[in-house]
Amino acid sequence: MEYSIVIPVFNESDKISQNLTQVVGFMRTFSKKFEVVVVDDGSRDNTAKIVSNYAKDNPEVKLVKNPHKGKGYTVLTGMKKAKGDLVYMADADLSTPIEELKKLSIWIKEHEYDIVIASREGVGANRVDEPFYRHLMGRVFNLVVQLVAIPGIKDTQCGFKLFTNDAAQKVFGMLDIYGDDTQEIEEAYLGAWDVEVLFIAKKLGYRIKEIPVKWVYVKTTRLSPLRDSFKMFVDVVKVRLNDLKGKYKAPPVKN
Repeated sequence: MEYSIVIPVFNESDKISQNLTQVVGFMRTFSKKFEVVVVDDGSRDNTAKIVSNYAKDNPEVKLVKNPHKGKGYTVLTGMKKAKGDLVYMADADLSTPIEELKKLSIWIKEHEYDIVIASREGVGANRVDEPFYRHLMGRVFNLVVQLVAIPGIKDTQCGFKLFTNDAAQKVFGMLDIYGDDTQEIEEAYLGAWDVEVLFIAKKLGYRIKEIPVKWVYVKTTRLSPLRDSFKMFVDVVKVRLNDLKGKYKAPPVKN
């Protein structure tokens, strides 16, 4: 298996079918052997049914059903199921077009990076239709992330990241805040699980490359600016505290 595309979904019935068509259509021209692992985060609409029906005619698509535990645990589940040599996590809204995978893949295949992350910052990045307040929130949060946990990465939160399978299994296997003990929740929550993932990856010595991409703002009601910003700040602090407590101790896997 060359590629696994991991797509976390929660109440995506309005868009999941057409977006899966985009992913499968592109991947059939880009890779000889791939899978699309769709992990349903306990959707309350008919998202899971739509994906299940879609998979009947598209054998590359696999549905995994989760209890509702939030995006971090949903991605973790998909990573554990992924069989591809390269594992690409992609938001269900495809706010970064699936074609950008080409750009990210080069840096693993030709330059031997272990993790390549899409970035909405830097020369060449193209943000489309993003409200000013969302951009401002993102830059303030990134400042906190760089000061407290991960200096040098301009955009930890873009939902499109490519891993070697080895890196994916080792890094996600060490998650604590968003690991196997994650509790079920009632409302949608995105969280700062990306920060925990990238912090652990750096701790283990994996080579990480940040690549500017095109990103189109998709309106959502799932993000509460004040509530979620505070929770995500708490997550970043937890990552640093976990490290001080030795929870991320492991022999470096890269020199």
